Amino acid sequence: MTGAPFVVLDACVLANFSLCDTLLRFAEPPRLYEPKWSEEIIRETTRTLESKLGWPTSLTAHLQAELRAHFGEAWISGYEPLIPQMTNDEKDRHVLAAAVHGEVPIIVTFNLRHFRSEHLAPWGIRALHPQSFLIEIFRQEESLVITKLEQQAADRSRTLRQLLNILNATAPEFVAIISAAISRK
Repeated sequence: MTGAPFVVLDACVLANFSLCDTLLRFAEPPRLYEPKWSEEIIRETTRTLESKLGWPTSLTAHLQAELRAHFGEAWISGYEPLIPQMTNDEKDRHVLAAAVHGEVPIIVTFNLRHFRSEHLAPWGIRALHPQSFLIEIFRQEESLVITKLEQQAADRSRTLRQLLNILNATAPEFVAIISAAISRK
């Protein structure tokens, strides 16, 4: 894939650790896409990880430091003046404004109801469920996706099947496609 697309990752996606790990690995060289987010998205992610999932502050601080170290170019700033122009769900207008300001054509989110096409189309942006996004990436770069998943599993001292079982909770259709591709090998 040439010219890896820019993609805003919403906080709900970043707070799902196994999915986030997979998505960020796909953004490491060789890149399948370039991740984007804002300070506000990362603050929202941190709040979720700490208040809902019980992560200690030290761990969320480490995550933020790693994101800055490995994806320093991912941060979008200066979008705040656009927020009042957004017509999507009020709680997620900052996400759409960041995408518009950063000229990012895709938002990956579980909250598709907060990003309806009538609110995105005027800006040339579309929202995708993480599963749909992963399937799109796989269809473009099958062997690289499988290689990156195998590496993720190995790094986590798991088999590929164990990793896929974990991802099945959030992306069952993606896992089914990967499983079918592996069985054809």
